[in-house]
Amino acid sequence: MAPTSAPDPDSDPDPASSSAARTVLAGLDDVRSGLEDLYRDLHRHPELGLREHRTAKKAADALRESGYDVTEGVGGTGVIGVLANGDGPVVMARADMDALPVEERTGLPYASTETVRDDRGNEQPVMHACGHDVHVTSLIGCARLMARRRDAWKGTFVALFQPSEENGDGADAMVEDGLTERSPRPDVVLAQHVLPHPAGYVGTRPGSFLSAADSLRITVHGRGAHGSAPQASVDPVVIAATVVLRLQTIVSRELAATTPAVVTVGSIHAGSGPNVIPDRAVLELNVRTYDDTTRAQVLEAIERIVRAECEASRAPRTPDFERIASFPPTVNDEEPTRRVAEAFAAYFGDDAHTVELQTASEDMSEIPQAFGVPFTYWAIGGTDPERYAEAARKGTVAQDVPVNHSAGFAPVVQPTLDTGVSALTVAALAWLGG
Repeated sequence: MAPTSAPDPDSDPDPASSSAARTVLAGLDDVRSGLEDLYRDLHRHPELGLREHRTAKKAADALRESGYDVTEGVGGTGVIGVLANGDGPVVMARADMDALPVEERTGLPYASTETVRDDRGNEQPVMHACGHDVHVTSLIGCARLMARRRDAWKGTFVALFQPSEENGDGADAMVEDGLTERSPRPDVVLAQHVLPHPAGYVGTRPGSFLSAADSLRITVHGRGAHGSAPQASVDPVVIAATVVLRLQTIVSRELAATTPAVVTVGSIHAGSGPNVIPDRAVLELNVRTYDDTTRAQVLEAIERIVRAECEASRAPRTPDFERIASFPPTVNDEEPTRRVAEAFAAYFGDDAHTVELQTASEDMSEIPQAFGVPFTYWAIGGTDPERYAEAARKGTVAQDVPVNHSAGFAPVVQPTLDTGVSALTVAALAWLGG
């Protein structure tokens, strides 16, 4: 995507890197059509976490065609492509590959109709409902352009395609499978995510960007009885109900109003019939926080409340707690975020913004942490600009603009892809093009 206006050379934070970005991105017209076809193909053929075999092969083949040294099967389906181009910094750019068990309802001609069998043998639909097809296509486009104009930069560019972000175990799987030995150690790690902002938008944020997420399964135990004889029971449904209500007080009464956090009870299962009081109830919770102190405080409060409600009801057994998923907070390092923000301002002009704090979560930060290096993670928009502007005019953005993980989420092809390719390229060349 071309800059909205030519930047003032006197205010350019690094004229050399900006010149390199324009030189490399001059080739975008030549690869745009192929990238659009690739995006539609990936969207039509989504794959769940650690099953991204087709997607990984597409990425590996594209990297080899551009002259990268490619390693496949890292952490199951992860791919690493390395392009060494003389002395200089090492920059790693990461894209996640997996889709979600969602039935697509976009009506697009390239909508997914894919299904897979889950662990219980049930058929379930699969959809790229979070835009990872955009991420893969954008990184492949960036990698191709970097390889075509090696004369414009020096150093090493590493393209990393990560599996199973949605499950929160893909980054760890790559690290445990020797990522830090199988890839050059980067000086910085870069990543981006498409969000329901207008396409063409790029947004950076220093410090906290994405929340930590913890998913818990809690089983409260009671004593079963006939529905007509509640006095003979300890009713776990009632315990679960009181737990749900009391958990709402953690954020409203135990945290300061300036401390963001979310506690959601997303699932309750108990009983098998209307006239039978069961002997247990199972609750599944999701917790979002932005720092380790708040995270520990909220998790302690959940356990305290559940145990207290069980004791108050004379439950015959203490409750069971199981952590079923966990994501670290995404906290951008200040210096690389500043550098990328300045590069984006110089290239994208008025389309470069500061993005708001997000309650979504990611496991990407496990990768730079394993290497012991800084990182920055930014947002790009994927919503049709006219649709977004109309919704904003009516004050109905929340209702009319599909969000990530919804059945209607599908970024418009352009200018989303041009922006994704350009953002990765501009960011990488903020180190490699100076």
